[in-house]
Amino acid sequence: MNTPQANHQTEVIKRLARVEGQIRGIQKLIVAESDCEKILQQMTAARRALDKAFFDMLACVIEANVVEEAETKPVAERMAEVKALLTRYA
Repeated sequence: MNTPQANHQTEVIKRLARVEGQIRGIQKLIVAESDCEKILQQMTAARRALDKAFFDMLACVIEANVVEEAETKPVAERMAEVKALLTRYA
């Protein structure tokens, strides 16, 4: 069954697989003694892709705290948890 959570998980796994491929490419560039600027460009692309996956996961956690717990916790408590998450991980 294609639930939003399953779709989200699939997208994050795909993104991480692309990052993994980028890292392998960077390793090959280093072994081949490629131009440092070319290596930096590829590292930047990999970092950005990993950051995107990170922020997608962070959004998932925030959504769980804000939306899914809407009926069980007061808004102030939920927002305090979100603030703590952002402080811890961002």
